[in-house]
Amino acid sequence: MLFDQTFKNLKRAREIIAVLLKHGFEEIVVSTPLKNLVPKTQQRNWTRDEKPVFAYSRSERLRMVCEELGPTFIKGAQVLSNRPDILPKELIEEFEKLQSQVPPFEYEIAKNIIETELSQSLDDVFSHFTKKPIGSASIGQVHRARLHNGEDVVIKVQRPRVRQVVETDIAIMREIVRIARNYFEKNGISHPMDVVDAFEKSLYKELDYTIEARNIQLFRETFKKNKQFYVPKAYRAFSTNKVLVLELIKGCKITDTEQLSAWGMNPAEIAERGLDIYLTQIFEYGFFHADPHPGNILIRKDGVICLIDFGMVGKLMRRDKYAFAGVLIAMGQHDATAMAKNLRKLAIDDNIQDMRALEYDLNELIEDFAMLDVGDASVADMATRLQKIIYDYSIRVPGGVFIILRALTILEGIGKKVHPRFNAFDFVKPYGVKLLKDQYSAENISLDLMATFTDFSSFMYAFPSEVKDILKKMRLGDLHVNIDIVNHEHILDRLDYVVNRLSLTLIIVALIIGSSIMMNTDLGPAFKTEGGISYFSIAGFLIAGGLGFILVFNMLRKKK
Repeated sequence: MLFDQTFKNLKRAREIIAVLLKHGFEEIVVSTPLKNLVPKTQQRNWTRDEKPVFAYSRSERLRMVCEELGPTFIKGAQVLSNRPDILPKELIEEFEKLQSQVPPFEYEIAKNIIETELSQSLDDVFSHFTKKPIGSASIGQVHRARLHNGEDVVIKVQRPRVRQVVETDIAIMREIVRIARNYFEKNGISHPMDVVDAFEKSLYKELDYTIEARNIQLFRETFKKNKQFYVPKAYRAFSTNKVLVLELIKGCKITDTEQLSAWGMNPAEIAERGLDIYLTQIFEYGFFHADPHPGNILIRKDGVICLIDFGMVGKLMRRDKYAFAGVLIAMGQHDATAMAKNLRKLAIDDNIQDMRALEYDLNELIEDFAMLDVGDASVADMATRLQKIIYDYSIRVPGGVFIILRALTILEGIGKKVHPRFNAFDFVKPYGVKLLKDQYSAENISLDLMATFTDFSSFMYAFPSEVKDILKKMRLGDLHVNIDIVNHEHILDRLDYVVNRLSLTLIIVALIIGSSIMMNTDLGPAFKTEGGISYFSIAGFLIAGGLGFILVFNMLRKKK
């Protein structure tokens, strides 16, 4: 079993290497141990669409690699296109071009998966089932059906063996990143292993349809009193981690202005209401639909807005919500210092060496947008500039922040299609102000005080016993201190250099002393010169002189 898995990984690894070579990334392979996996008979095609591969940019070639390697890598690129703190702008623009559409698999395979998962025949569950899928993506495909009670539904069916393919590809990704880590960092991809970790976590969530069913239930419970927003229900009795049965929504896309007008609706009002619903998710509840493209926002004939596809849901912790709101409020108030402080509060980690420099860059961003007309300003432009600053200063913020910025950009694009004067930032600012007020409400202040009191109580409770343990270990001689020496390799190299120089000095001294002693030793006329000096003494002095010259030369060169 282990041998079979190793063989499969090796075969897939060679396929990946072949694609890397084909698209001109031979430096990744040739300059790392990956070259040992390249067959000698490997033939390389150095063109793409009848154009020399090196005529494309590096970012374009990386996109081509992902396209050719299939669903896992395409999905990975799509996830990374939302992380401007990790990837440079050029690469993100290329990854945004990737499409998840892939050929559907056969009806018989889909039928077999559904029947195996539900332990029932297709006819026992559905009175009607369309053999041709209505949609197909990298993880699964969607069929339309009808339950025996007459309710119309859609069924998401996971691709066969997709989990095994994903597990193999993730393992290979980790190995490639481990081997070629320096290459990725040199080309602007910071924390490459964190990239793989984030992708793995996101992808495994999408592979489990029960998580999407739970997300749907959460949204239905939260917004059940909102008559203008509807979330289609999931039929948990007919759903597993590989099959998900959902209520069918009959309506049109939010961008279908002709149909909306024919139903007597104002597209501009629908766009504003849709953004308001989305901002409520973010700023009031802290969880939100993470992929609001036009195909996932449907409008029913009665004007109710419906969201579908809850495979990706973004979340923000309470403190992150307040910090994010602080960034937006500070920008609206033209306060670069406050904006920088809130951005740092939002950060998980950062490499900000100069806060003043960050403030100047944020002030330039604020001034550029302050001079724009309402119609010219856009969240998309602001998000792009802000993301570049985050990337330049190596600020690591929660992934949900970038999902929000991306979602707002998508929503603004949708809004402008149906409402030419639509400006998402005008809708965001009031929510930011409201959230900032909530932060200092009596309820939130009491929660913060309670959390602080709990932390302090825990510290005071544990402090005496921990001090007692330390004193006991000191008394018994069991106290150990671990010192982490930063840049220890350089220190060891310097120590080795000093020891070598000291050893050479001792050898020279020993030769001089030994040669001096030999001068006064009677070894017979055969071992002396005519002047009575021992040949051994002369040899010792000459060697000592040569070594001394080398030592002095190295010392002088080191000073330079």
